[in-house]
Amino acid sequence: MTPALLLLPDFLLIALGAMLKRTPWFDAAFWRGVERIVYFVLFPALLFRALATSSLAPAEASRLIVVGILFTATGMVASIAVRPLLRLPQPTFAACFQCGFRFNSYVALAGASSLGGARGVAAMSLLIGVLVPLVNVAAVAMLVRGHGKGIARAIATNPLVIACACGLLWSAAGIPMPALLAQVLASLSAAALPLGLLAAGAGLAFLRGTLPLSGLVWWNLLKLGVLPAVALGLATLFGLSPLERQVAVLLAAVPTATSAYILAVQMNGVGAPVALLISSGTLLAVFTLPMWLAAIT
Repeated sequence: MTPALLLLPDFLLIALGAMLKRTPWFDAAFWRGVERIVYFVLFPALLFRALATSSLAPAEASRLIVVGILFTATGMVASIAVRPLLRLPQPTFAACFQCGFRFNSYVALAGASSLGGARGVAAMSLLIGVLVPLVNVAAVAMLVRGHGKGIARAIATNPLVIACACGLLWSAAGIPMPALLAQVLASLSAAALPLGLLAAGAGLAFLRGTLPLSGLVWWNLLKLGVLPAVALGLATLFGLSPLERQVAVLLAAVPTATSAYILAVQMNGVGAPVALLISSGTLLAVFTLPMWLAAIT
């Protein structure tokens, strides 16, 4: 099956979420509830289960982790480098900065599951577990200068970071997974991806005029074009396995996470341009993501 067909169900769920958001039966409060249960319960359960039951140790995937860190750092540096050319107000730039490297974990994990099954999810979970703290530190640091304690607490209390750390510790300890716990986690994990994709679709918002065209083009080009190319080059250079190469390019090529909008609104109140970048990037990824996956399969 081609990459486009593999990812088609995921994009259809995003489209369904966007459609349901515009019906009178599912209001904004409903979707806020969905986002919270996915972010705080279902998604952590999926990450914990994938890592706790995986035979993929961090040492074995060290090259994959290095590749992930390097292409993420590339996105950060490129976002900062173009700042003098864009001439955006500081609050707007600080909010949009994260759109050059943050990733939609729901789309990434759904894609990894379609491409590599349980092993693909485990590899992607490990990479996400390493990069979530990194991208959050960079995004928060740009939004609030000089608040180190706030940054540290935000990372330490992040449910995704906690779930990944616990999953890795469980796996390292070699503790057998009790049948009852395994069944509960399996049920929660099964609900995480479809609900996460529906929530991602519901969060789409095309707010025109909130960001200059130059900024809109630059950050979408960086996230959907430059970063996947860098990831592919690094994956080849470091000799990653076919599955690891797919996971690296997939994570680099997915659109920006909707949590970037939430973070921007909560920390500096400039959310509209971030919403525009997330929404336009998600729409463009319908075409660019299958192209990148086709290039490496």
